[in-house]
Amino acid sequence: MVRRSLLYSPGDDREMLETAVETDTDAVIFDLEDAVAPDAKAEARRTVRSALDDLTDPTPSIMVRVNPYDRTGRADVDAVVGDVADPPDGIVLPKVDDPATVAALHDRLADLGAGDVDIIPLIETAAGVVAVEEIAAAPGVAAVAYGDQDFTADVGATVTDDKTESLYARQRTVVAAAAAGVDALDTVHTDIEDTTGLREQTEFVADLGFDGKLAIHPGQVPVINEAFTPTSEEIDWAETVLARQDEASEGGSGVFTVDGQMIDPPLVERARTIVRRAEAAGIR
Repeated sequence: MVRRSLLYSPGDDREMLETAVETDTDAVIFDLEDAVAPDAKAEARRTVRSALDDLTDPTPSIMVRVNPYDRTGRADVDAVVGDVADPPDGIVLPKVDDPATVAALHDRLADLGAGDVDIIPLIETAAGVVAVEEIAAAPGVAAVAYGDQDFTADVGATVTDDKTESLYARQRTVVAAAAAGVDALDTVHTDIEDTTGLREQTEFVADLGFDGKLAIHPGQVPVINEAFTPTSEEIDWAETVLARQDEASEGGSGVFTVDGQMIDPPLVERARTIVRRAEAAGIR
């Protein structure tokens, strides 16, 4: 499943939920947490449940961000998974500090007959970053997402334009996801008017190894999708590398050249990643 862009949409606004599903995002996240005021959460739960029941073969994956599991998260899950005919494709679980929370959700989904629903933990605290390896490897996890706003507040960091204060947390999330064989998703870019900044940030995290990025406005989706979609030149290079690698293997050689560049195993793996992303985006 491709997860280049994942668009949040407020769970208490039915029109916005329907609009989000019609965008080119790879996944829509019906949000019951931060996008909903405390006194509107009960109504949001009903709105999301109704929207899920009324969906007819949507193009993007449909996910729901519930509230923290130790608060009203379990009740959210019961409503949007147990009380609907077609459960969402995934549950986004906020403020995960340890794998036990993920295990509790995984067990509850199994009890509801929805064990195949993906779990995406949000790493938003210092404790979550420290435990991200175990969280990423927990049963049912399909991806881990880094949440910058809560993390920087939790550690008392000064937020800078170049985001150096969150580089360690981002890199640790990427490494943990890669070790567990799941996707790594980057935090939202909160300035919806700053297309240039969004593009620069998305290209940077793609270079770090992230597989996708969270979005808060439909206008951000094309920028994010483009950054995580290989160019035709990159695809040509990757396909050439993989073809030459096959030839070199048949000849008993581990190293070869492409356009004068020495190609070793790390670059072969890079070529495979480019091809996988192209296939996921439907352009190969």
